[in-house]
Amino acid sequence: MAVRFDTGSKNLSLDKSRSVKIFAVKRRTLLQAIPAAAFLYKSLGAAAQDNSNSAPAASGVYELRVYHAAAGKLPELLARFRDHTVKLFDRHGMKSVAYWTPLDEPDKSNTLIYILHHPSREAAAANWKSFQDDPEWKSVKDKSEANGKLTEKIDSTYMALTDFSPALR
Repeated sequence: MAVRFDTGSKNLSLDKSRSVKIFAVKRRTLLQAIPAAAFLYKSLGAAAQDNSNSAPAASGVYELRVYHAAAGKLPELLARFRDHTVKLFDRHGMKSVAYWTPLDEPDKSNTLIYILHHPSREAAAANWKSFQDDPEWKSVKDKSEANGKLTEKIDSTYMALTDFSPALR
């Protein structure tokens, strides 16, 4: 399956016959788009990449996380995720579904939004505890925040797919 994002038309093309419009992301819009993200997650085979902790994308819980970066620190926060955090999430059983940055100000310059998939709420709590206790994470966090904290606030919302969600069809 070919995936192409055309920034000129703001279209995400899954193949020649289907195209999905991409718009600026607001929290409410993002919450409404979770089923589509789950569909993309399943369609693109993200769950199939690592069968050691696989759970169907339709089961378990999703965690929506919104990071409000400190002034001027979003590039450093994105680098920390790109270079370290995502790999550590994988190691601790947290499946990354997708990561976004808003297109419009004021959130464009200070917000990271992402969704994780966990087998259950209990697994999420255990995964977060092991992640927070990981010596490598502590070292990465300390080094990345040597010149000040990267985030001002982190919002977390746990969600379950509804029985009418497109991801279940």
